[in-house]
Amino acid sequence: MLWSLPPAGGGPATVTATARMDYVRPLRRSNGMMISVRDLRKQFGSTTAVDGLSFEVQRGEVVGFLGPNGAGKTTTIRVLTCFHPASSGDVRVAGFDVRTQPLEVRKNIGYLPENVPLYPDLRVEEYLRYRAALKGVPRKQRQSNVERAMERAGVLDVRNKLVGHVSRGYRQRTGLADAMVANPPILILDEPTSGLDPNQRRRIKALVKELAQEHTILFSSHILAEVQDVSSRILVIHRGRMRADGTADQLVAQSTERALMVEAHAPAAALQQALVALPFLRGATAEDVGDGIARLRAQVDPLGDPRDATMAALAQRGIVVRELRLDMPTLEEFFYRVTEGADRAEEGVA
Repeated sequence: MLWSLPPAGGGPATVTATARMDYVRPLRRSNGMMISVRDLRKQFGSTTAVDGLSFEVQRGEVVGFLGPNGAGKTTTIRVLTCFHPASSGDVRVAGFDVRTQPLEVRKNIGYLPENVPLYPDLRVEEYLRYRAALKGVPRKQRQSNVERAMERAGVLDVRNKLVGHVSRGYRQRTGLADAMVANPPILILDEPTSGLDPNQRRRIKALVKELAQEHTILFSSHILAEVQDVSSRILVIHRGRMRADGTADQLVAQSTERALMVEAHAPAAALQQALVALPFLRGATAEDVGDGIARLRAQVDPLGDPRDATMAALAQRGIVVRELRLDMPTLEEFFYRVTEGADRAEEGVA
């Protein structure tokens, strides 16, 4: 099953023209659509890594890209960044085709891979100046861009250290500074907090929120709480196919795992009888917990909210409510349900 919601709208396109062949500033041709993936397929021999994947990312969105190991996330990201050619499908970044216009695509993205390739014998600032030059940042702007990227990524205090001598966390942040140094309109971050301690992860989350004011961001992470904190929208893929698309709240709200829990001053049989006919409820079971109190738990249909009807039904029978709540599944539970849970359901049917 695919949970799908329409993406947020974007603003008008900004077109920047330049006659120079080297990179001056990102070229922009999209009308609010920064990433467009249509029926993407990627095969490695007889293995299908991505199977008919389609999604869009609008200007200004922060999109979390989720999936278990082997789901096709990194392969998709490598197609978007022109590291792998697509086997079939249409993929455009900032309006440019990744197959026929890879240079224009790369001018519009900053990419942080999960395992950051760095030059260990360069100092952090030297490495970033070198990368800025490779990306065509004009000489007059180069130092200011490097300073800004180092400050944002939090590597100013190790700017004069050799890249090979700093911690894994600082190497990850140096890679993030590299992604930002040319100030591209799109950032693609693959596990940006990998190897960071809790304080560093918190700083990166705050940075992603800040960057969202100027950049469109697609990022992959295994830490679902981080994705939920910073994303305006979440994509979940599994076995190379899209399984869910929407905000965290929207995805969780559509889950069938929601449950109503009621505690009331009444016998269990009376409590269950009072609520058995209510809409949206399924599988209601009640038990006595002592002191004249019964507890009832029932599954709630997607998009249904029976709380008002529950209170009215119990008040009509004179039953005093001690506690009533609607338990929502977490994003982690939803993720399990549409990935491993879906696999187990398919195996059961087979």
